[in-house]
Amino acid sequence: MLDKPISPLLQRVIDDMTARRFKEKVQQDYARHVGRFTAFLGRSPDTATSEDVRLFQLHLAKQPFGAPTINAAIAALRFLFNVTLERPELARPLTTVHKPRRAPVVLNQDEMIRLLEAAPGIKYKAAFGVAYGAGLRVSEVVALKVSDIDSKRMTLRVEQGKGQRDRYVMLSPQLLEWLRDWWRAARPQGWLFPGQNQVNPMSARQLSRAVHAAAHEAGIAKRVSPHTLRHSFATHLLEQGVDIRVIQVLLGHAKLETTALYTRVAINTIRVVTSPLDKLGLTPIDPTPPSD
Repeated sequence: MLDKPISPLLQRVIDDMTARRFKEKVQQDYARHVGRFTAFLGRSPDTATSEDVRLFQLHLAKQPFGAPTINAAIAALRFLFNVTLERPELARPLTTVHKPRRAPVVLNQDEMIRLLEAAPGIKYKAAFGVAYGAGLRVSEVVALKVSDIDSKRMTLRVEQGKGQRDRYVMLSPQLLEWLRDWWRAARPQGWLFPGQNQVNPMSARQLSRAVHAAAHEAGIAKRVSPHTLRHSFATHLLEQGVDIRVIQVLLGHAKLETTALYTRVAINTIRVVTSPLDKLGLTPIDPTPPSD
């Protein structure tokens, strides 16, 4: 998994993660952060003290790292101390960093049409359609297999999405037609969207580059990524009046509060809310200035 030789302790960490069936990317991230902690100490982490842990967290806070990177490092160290080293007293003081919740970037329907029409080929148009028409994450789009399409039940099966959970999402008639057009053109056998090497799926980076190129071609000034299509899916459903709990299930969110973020950008939903001021029945303000 790592190019450099690894220490016996780091191998134990990797073995513990493997035993718990952690995904390869998670294992790589944890191993990298444990390695960073080891470099900071200048010795093996099994000799760490509470003061060492405190100083390392202070060191992280002073670096130009974003909250996700720092929190990933904290999660890696908690695993190291709680599981591999069985020293939970070192993990207790570790605290995560608050990540500011920003309103997601959302495309309006006109922008969405322009983006889809600017897709560089039928393969990417179908992939864009999956991201927007079913609300999938970019990692879930590229991991789809041909066998995940169920045209009788009109569903797509998302296998081992975020949190290692399977779920089913809607398959719209329009999206089904695009997927059929793509299948007739390329006849993919395993992966629905194979990469240049047919053995592997298209990479998330490859799909991201295609989205960026299409947004530029469509003249969209907003910062657009594959996740923008997922954001737009959720927001447009909310504006259509779909229950937020249904949207939560479709998106695969574990917590409703995560889905509720889209209420901040669902303009149509905001517009139909009646202000309590309008319920007071007050008369309009007289524009005539008072006489002296």
